[in-house]
Amino acid sequence: MLTDEDDKGSAKLIIAAVVPFQNEAQHLPTLLRSLAAQTRVPDELVLVDDGSTDESAQIASDATAVDWIELLRLPPRPPARDRLATAAELVAFHRGLEQVHTAWDVVVKLDADVDLSPQTFATLERAFVEDPRLGLAGAYLSLRGPDGVARREPNPESHVRGSTKFYRRACYEQIGPLPAHLGWDTMDEYAARMHGWRTKSIEIPGGDPIHLRPLGQHDGRFQAFRRWGVCAWGYGEHPLHVLLVGLRMTRERPYVLSGAGYVLGWIGAGLRRAPRAEPGLRAYIQTDQLARIRRRLGRLGRSSARGVR
Repeated sequence: MLTDEDDKGSAKLIIAAVVPFQNEAQHLPTLLRSLAAQTRVPDELVLVDDGSTDESAQIASDATAVDWIELLRLPPRPPARDRLATAAELVAFHRGLEQVHTAWDVVVKLDADVDLSPQTFATLERAFVEDPRLGLAGAYLSLRGPDGVARREPNPESHVRGSTKFYRRACYEQIGPLPAHLGWDTMDEYAARMHGWRTKSIEIPGGDPIHLRPLGQHDGRFQAFRRWGVCAWGYGEHPLHVLLVGLRMTRERPYVLSGAGYVLGWIGAGLRRAPRAEPGLRAYIQTDQLARIRRRLGRLGRSSARGVR
């Protein structure tokens, strides 16, 4: 159970957080406990119930006994074949952000299926204070395996996972409103960098936050890889980059099918003319991806040359 806090520490920034959720009774209590255990709690937290049919709403309602937490309940939406494909969490996040009362400096979008390390908010706040050009940041995440050991999920430093997104206000207002379609959580970081902001995943002292839901738990790993391909179409990934990523993904379970699902998702989204980022952002993304491919090929060429000598 969350307890109130009179002293929120010597915060230098005002931080508001929004947690969209639907049917998260299994994970929501863990997230709430980890929020209560933060060495620096958010100044305001809005829990957005996106039409849950389990006990999630009651769990969230109980949490509002703390004065910095409130609950927004949205009506149930019509059933969808693939709820994640509609970017429903982003729509719910936007609705929750409308309910924030504080004049925030940083707004946080949190997923309900994470167990935050106690230093998460304090560490991210410090990063924003120390780097005025940091526009979007988040934490590296780990998964706890069957053996109980936490292992970090692969993540480039410049990429910020959707589970913990911290936006500086000036950056958020410059790149927003984010379009509600698959790929939004990559479009945001590219848009931020296009406008001169830095994006970064940050290591949290004491250990990574734990991602409580492994890839594919919603509807299977193949579907998850296919959906990633749709995301790639949405933010405008270059076809060569799609192919190379698909080849790399064939090494992940379900082997071969994973990469095939990714490429087929991208192709299928293109055939049905799924929504995409605006042309200027797509051009920026593709130029960046081709430049990174050239750098990797250059490093491989230099390594080969040294091997021959």
